[in-house]
Amino acid sequence: MRKVKTAVVGASGYTGQELLRILLLHPGVELVCATSRQYAGKALSDVFPRFRGVPGAELHFAAADAAAVAASGAEAAFLALPHGVSVEYGRALVEAGLRVIDLSADFRLNDPAVYEEFYGKPHADVELLREAVYGMPEWHRSEIERARIVGSPGCYPTSIILPLVPLLRNGLIQPQEIVASSGSGVSGAGRKADVAYHFCECNESMRAYSVPRHRHLSEIEQELSLAAGCPLRITFIPHLMPVNTGILTTLVAKLSPGADVEKIDACYREAYGKAPFVRLLGAGVPADTKNVTRTNFVDIGWAVDERTGRAILMSAEDNVIKGAGGQGVHAFNIMFGLTETAGLMLL
Repeated sequence: MRKVKTAVVGASGYTGQELLRILLLHPGVELVCATSRQYAGKALSDVFPRFRGVPGAELHFAAADAAAVAASGAEAAFLALPHGVSVEYGRALVEAGLRVIDLSADFRLNDPAVYEEFYGKPHADVELLREAVYGMPEWHRSEIERARIVGSPGCYPTSIILPLVPLLRNGLIQPQEIVASSGSGVSGAGRKADVAYHFCECNESMRAYSVPRHRHLSEIEQELSLAAGCPLRITFIPHLMPVNTGILTTLVAKLSPGADVEKIDACYREAYGKAPFVRLLGAGVPADTKNVTRTNFVDIGWAVDERTGRAILMSAEDNVIKGAGGQGVHAFNIMFGLTETAGLMLL
């Protein structure tokens, strides 16, 4: 397996740390650049002692500069930056010949007006936004193979889109009145000092937030509308859970006439039978975050409530791996013709 020279821009957050862990051990990656404004000049292994003794971890963080990233010889760059910041690097790196995987929200949406509506300001590079590919390998593989820039899906959207898309495409559920209730670990808020995410504020407690209009609704509704073939709106209630990582999502949707649990089962097996990171638990089996944390798997279970005529869909994933860095590496593997699961069989 050839080694692709790779850079990580913004590598010192929770997602960046997990991304570094995956890439340092990836058989097809040579990590040539990692940037951090805060830790520039320090070795990866000094900032993250867990990497001590790992080949490649002697690399020093560089200042966050697009020209320096391009000069490192990198063929690919992961952007692990906040939304509104990644866009500052996308154009320069693509024009320098790098292929870019952005883990922020800057290149996920098809419509710049929707970006402005949900993120509060106009998109800074509409042309590149329109070129970008939504980086969900299970549903956009062929586009990812050819892409210069990929917008890797958000953590909540991954847990919602994957269970719903096959059923919407096959008309087994009705597109109206879908409700998603999700809980995320505290790492989803990022590695920052904020009273709301201190241990004493989060431990032994659980609360909803960003109700009724979380920013991730924009990409969720975009992808679900494409699957349904019509404009679609859902109700989404995110919650903060007192755990480090993990997302648990429960979805409720009205069944279409004639749909039943056997048809749902067959639909999922047709859609994901060969998907390496989607594990189908079967009817009546709830998903559990403890089985997916620190992995790139998403587990999906389902049930039918015959009293109400509704499908209940359950999914679990790790928000910083399958919901962020791991999914980005999956797209990277496809982009560079590597083994699809390379570096990602984490248990």
